[in-house]
Amino acid sequence: MFLDVRQASVRYARSTTGRAAVDGVSLGLAAGQIGVLIGPSGCGKTSLLRAVAGLERLAGGQVAIEGEVLGGPGVHIAAELRRVGMVFQDYALFPHLSVADNVAFGVAALPRDQRQARVQRMLDLVGLANAADRAPHQLSGGQQQRVALARALAPQPRLLLLDEPFSSLDFDLRERLAQEVRVILKASRTTALMVTHDQLEAFAVGDVIGVMNQGRLEQWADAYTLYHRPASRFVAEFIGHGVFAPAQVVACANGPCVQTPLGEIHDVAGAPLPENLAWGDCDVLLRADDIVHDDASPVRALIERKAFRGSEFLLTLSLPGGQKLMAHVPSHHDHQVGEWIGIRAEVDHVVTFPRLAAAQ
Repeated sequence: MFLDVRQASVRYARSTTGRAAVDGVSLGLAAGQIGVLIGPSGCGKTSLLRAVAGLERLAGGQVAIEGEVLGGPGVHIAAELRRVGMVFQDYALFPHLSVADNVAFGVAALPRDQRQARVQRMLDLVGLANAADRAPHQLSGGQQQRVALARALAPQPRLLLLDEPFSSLDFDLRERLAQEVRVILKASRTTALMVTHDQLEAFAVGDVIGVMNQGRLEQWADAYTLYHRPASRFVAEFIGHGVFAPAQVVACANGPCVQTPLGEIHDVAGAPLPENLAWGDCDVLLRADDIVHDDASPVRALIERKAFRGSEFLLTLSLPGGQKLMAHVPSHHDHQVGEWIGIRAEVDHVVTFPRLAAAQ
């Protein structure tokens, strides 16, 4: 494993909760992989990134790169000696230096011809070769962030860390730049770990994504697995749009099925049924893309809210019994709030968890 984090913990003396900021987190990245940490504010993702960088000391566990232990019991290699690059949300470019000189800053020790060649290669990589002589303030926000990326890559770090690198940009630019950054990192064969609060950014950039909650790593997996096979209720609720509905796992003619407020779901052969509750009461995750608008369906739902998303609406629905659901509906199906529509379940990946007491 190229990056190996084992049971890492970070504690702050000033903490008022008494809880570790990072509590026994283990994860790994192979060479050239891009990992992304997401989670709510205060979940510990930035503290973990800082511990990997060497900006925070570990209270427990260890961090190693290429087998070299950088932090652990009795070991703390200073950040500047770890050969780890960092990209921040505020770019941190030097305003008095040109774009080329900003990129050259981290490789000043190289002979001049090598330094110039490295700068040229980095600017070519990020698509800014024609801006070498410009000042940072003459560039757009997205261009400035690409300069910051080029500057971080110029010293050829073993690992690149990115802390909310797109948060100061507008939504459309964030999505586009996230895709561009992935292409750049893959082209340079850079191993990277990024922190973001935005799921779309995480999905656009990451080969593997970690969902953190209260200092713990709930799941470390690819985006498809997080969405379709969440390891915990928290991951299921945090990733994507959906709700839990009370259900029952029962025996049907062709094997187990799940009885839901929308009827029976039969394709459950690969469903991760609760180990301690293989049959009986459970909660089933119904995502917005599991609910299909079908006027021929006998199941009716009331539109309580709708949010326009361009090609589709995200509808918040209520069944006659009060159960809330969410649904993605093509935007040419322009039904109004307060209208009853037909819906049905079309679930390819059944996700169930033990029934919560509040749901009974």
